[in-house]
Amino acid sequence: MLAQLLTDGKDAPLNEVLVDEEKLAPAVAAFAYTSELAGEMILRVSAFEGTDLDTVAAAIEDGFARFEAEPITEDDLNRIKTEQEVAFYQALGSVLGKGAQLAQYNIFAGDPGYIDEDLARIQAVTAEDVRRVYETYIKGRNYVATSFVPNGSPELALEGSERAEVVIEPIVQGAEDEVDPTTDSSYERTPSLIDRSVEPPYGASPEVAAPDVWKDETANGIKVYGISDDELPLVRFSLSSEGGHLLDRPETAGTANMLGEILTKGTASKTPAELDKAFALLGADVSVNVTSDAFEINGETLARNFLPTMELVEEILLEPRWDEAEFDLAVARTRDAIQANQADPNAIASRAYSYVTFGPGSMRALSTLGSETSLDGITLEDLKAWHSDNLVPQLSSLRVVGDVSKDDVMTALSGLSERWSGEAPELTYAPAPGAPDSSTVYFYDVPGSSQSVFRFGYPSLTRTDPDFVTAGAMNYRLGGGGFASRLTQELREGKGYTYGIFSDFDGTDKVGTFTIGSGIRSNVTLEAATLVRDILSDYAETYTEEDLAVTKSFFTKSQARRFETLGAKLGALSDIADYGLPYDFVSQEIAAVEALSLDDVQGLAARLIRPDEMNYVIVGDAETQMQRLVELGYGDPVAINEAVDDLSD
Repeated sequence: MLAQLLTDGKDAPLNEVLVDEEKLAPAVAAFAYTSELAGEMILRVSAFEGTDLDTVAAAIEDGFARFEAEPITEDDLNRIKTEQEVAFYQALGSVLGKGAQLAQYNIFAGDPGYIDEDLARIQAVTAEDVRRVYETYIKGRNYVATSFVPNGSPELALEGSERAEVVIEPIVQGAEDEVDPTTDSSYERTPSLIDRSVEPPYGASPEVAAPDVWKDETANGIKVYGISDDELPLVRFSLSSEGGHLLDRPETAGTANMLGEILTKGTASKTPAELDKAFALLGADVSVNVTSDAFEINGETLARNFLPTMELVEEILLEPRWDEAEFDLAVARTRDAIQANQADPNAIASRAYSYVTFGPGSMRALSTLGSETSLDGITLEDLKAWHSDNLVPQLSSLRVVGDVSKDDVMTALSGLSERWSGEAPELTYAPAPGAPDSSTVYFYDVPGSSQSVFRFGYPSLTRTDPDFVTAGAMNYRLGGGGFASRLTQELREGKGYTYGIFSDFDGTDKVGTFTIGSGIRSNVTLEAATLVRDILSDYAETYTEEDLAVTKSFFTKSQARRFETLGAKLGALSDIADYGLPYDFVSQEIAAVEALSLDDVQGLAARLIRPDEMNYVIVGDAETQMQRLVELGYGDPVAINEAVDDLSD
């Protein structure tokens, strides 16, 4: 609770000083990690570019001083208690969560049924308790402070810091020994009352019963989908409006995201701090997410507070504050995120992959954040225009799951139904790109990188393609099944090239991709890429009846959890709303996979796994790795730093 009071919310003292007043960082966070024997409090701040961390440390001390000087109010405590009550219920949303909580109580309290006492302890915390914890464990206590600064800028680190000894291994071909996965390991087993060497039987496949889905529509055209579930006193919802990032203009890419950044920062009648506190007192967590295809207001709240939560959602949507100060903060946060992505090899790989997959002229090749150049051109007036032109009820749908009835949901929407209007924009989408006729290797240079990041793939099936689900089943033994997949077994377990590798089919109703992704030891970039190519080439003809049996067993049994949590139910509703799927689509998908024959899967693999007709995007050290990739057999690698950087600059 102390950690939350210090940093969570607009009026938390450390947020006030570091973010709003001194504008040193986009955010500040504190975490309390407590274990059986000891605990620790961690305070983390990522400052804006060029900020001296001594300035940040001084601001933190100012924030602590403000916390000491100001009283902890009942509202403050009630807000935190309500948020923790929601988190408490969230932890019990799955079978795994329930099991983990039973074990946790058994270990620490000696009573697996400690749930009621635990919730009562949360509610019993007083302001004096929180103050005592601060005085005992934080104020005046020793601490370890670490500074992470750009290479070559040690002056930005905290004064008196000692340079950490970090060894960066040189990139040397053949430096590591070969991995032998067959080597036996001997170790002493932990005593147990259960013989853990005997694997329990799997049992029969469960019957998957889809929950009842209801559908309605408001007078102004909002489509509403719902699933009622009273297991937990929570409600999750998503108000999704079609279009999203694709409705931006290229020269002001990132406008939708910027609107999302400030939409929850106050309303016409509430300051940002007042709105923040209003949501928190309800136990509501509401945020905005912008994708290429949608603008989403997502939330979760206590069921007893669903109506007032939706009233606040109505307020932020129809009565934005358009706060200049919050707009400036949003610009700073977004710029910071863009700069961070420019230094993150995985983010670079995703951006480069989008560039080669969709082409430089596509909005899908541009980050939803926009670029530093487009960010400079976005004004508050642009946000107002995007809001009025593109957020309209006719393009919107609400998906609701949890302990709430259809009647209560429609009652909660009465205000939006009466007040929200607008003319729907014409939505035109560029046709999905075709797969390349031949493979090309694209290389983005990160000099001295100790790892290479792979993104291999091509434009493929959309989510609504009749073969999408069965293609996913076909991919399970290739790269979709974790340790059950060939890519993981051969590249991680067999060769030790990587910690993990995946392949998947991903798609909306408009575009789809087949993608392989991994982080690889730099000095085996060619060897790993060659092994991936060879696995893909042999997959169709080497796929066996055993592979099919394992796949069917996994697919049918795993679907038992398809509707387990509120998040899973909300995801299913979103698929129904976005792609026009039938309410029992999961049962139909299970039947489609169960009906697959070996010939069916081999045919799908031969048609869809095409190593000689895909893009091979690699981020790594060009000096040591780029020219080696000629041996992959797809010509000279194409350098793409300039083209990809233009998307962010």
